[in-house]
Amino acid sequence: MTDDECVALLQWLLPRLQLRWSGFRPVRKQVCKRFQRRFKELGLDTATDYREYLRAHPAEMPVADYQCRVTISRFNRDPAAFVYLANHVLPELGRKSLATGSARLTAWSVGCASGEEPYTLALVWHFLVARRLPELELRILGTDIDETLLNRAKQACYSAGTLKAVPPEWLASAFEDTKRGSRLQPAITDHVRFQRHDVRMGPPNGDFDLILCRNLAFTYFDDALQRATARVLHRSLREGGALVLGAGEILPARAAGFTVWSAPHAVHRKLPRTKTGGASR
Repeated sequence: MTDDECVALLQWLLPRLQLRWSGFRPVRKQVCKRFQRRFKELGLDTATDYREYLRAHPAEMPVADYQCRVTISRFNRDPAAFVYLANHVLPELGRKSLATGSARLTAWSVGCASGEEPYTLALVWHFLVARRLPELELRILGTDIDETLLNRAKQACYSAGTLKAVPPEWLASAFEDTKRGSRLQPAITDHVRFQRHDVRMGPPNGDFDLILCRNLAFTYFDDALQRATARVLHRSLREGGALVLGAGEILPARAAGFTVWSAPHAVHRKLPRTKTGGASR
């Protein structure tokens, strides 16, 4: 399959999955390779054959949707965002939690892939925040639709390539060298649990003080699905909680109930409800 053939397939398919081509354009090679393997499994020769197969076999559409996963991930992606969380967001959320009598903060990493993002948050907490709030614990839920990636996340063992942005002192203290790579110590992994979940299907159980939904919904979903996802995230956050997007991502125009906490770091805060039941503006 040539690049042009794959582009044509994606431009036809993505809108039918409520996904948008502009998000996939720079990362399409990963998705195209996955579709090429699927063609071979089905005994098909071309993208046109696959399009006809999809028309004749609607049950293939969820499989096609699964091929459109983008699994680019690494530790400490956009380091400035994590520094801002450590210096401003987590301490404020922590003080608020303690003031209400709770000794726990909860966070949700949406589309966590192999676990790099939730583990980065756990590292940030361990090295930069925990000593300032010793009476508080952080519990993190990492979710993804890909069971294979989640199993890798649970193993918490990583190659050097994904660890390049981790500070050397953190590597020395929080990881141990093994034959398979660098494995995180229990002091970090104990903060995190993983669950298979698709954010398009609604929220997981629980309310969260912090949600990281970065480089997923607001890059790859179409406008209608972005608005639906924003509503899911809003329902999942406690009042005053923080929503973190990826660098360059923005909430859809009609996403209500949030205010900007830090525009440079793509952090938003959930607005409190008014007496009439809506979010204040």
